[in-house]
Amino acid sequence: MTEAKDRLRLWLRLLKTVRGIENDLREKLRREHKTTLPRFDVMAALSRHPHGLKMSQLSGVLRVSNGNVTGIADRLSDEGLVERLAVPGDRRAIVLRLTEAGVAEFETQAQAHENWINEMLSSVSPEEARAMAARLQAFANASETTTKDKTHAQ
Repeated sequence: MTEAKDRLRLWLRLLKTVRGIENDLREKLRREHKTTLPRFDVMAALSRHPHGLKMSQLSGVLRVSNGNVTGIADRLSDEGLVERLAVPGDRRAIVLRLTEAGVAEFETQAQAHENWINEMLSSVSPEEARAMAARLQAFANASETTTKDKTHAQ
């Protein structure tokens, strides 16, 4: 088998594994917390920015379009989990921030999420997890560098 085929097989196994874990998480969030993974992702991003994020910043953090975030933000706001704040000096900009209820709800979901991941990956030792994470980060960094190089060359 060629090196390229080995790497392709690795990619396919990584993809299958990630999709399987993601599907399990989606189902657990839906069943146990009556929420979705995109909603969880929005709340996670906002939890890391206690002063809030502009919609464009949130879209950038999540790497999705503003349109994708707007509907989720609307529903979270309607449920009292997120508040919208005007940006002084910019009438068009809105900052989203978790409310106290949103922080409490996210903490509950985040703990469950951590427990699920810990259970799903329990066959991986902490040392293996750190080594795998470091290797995947190296791949991500190399990919990012290659992408930047190609962009600058154009």
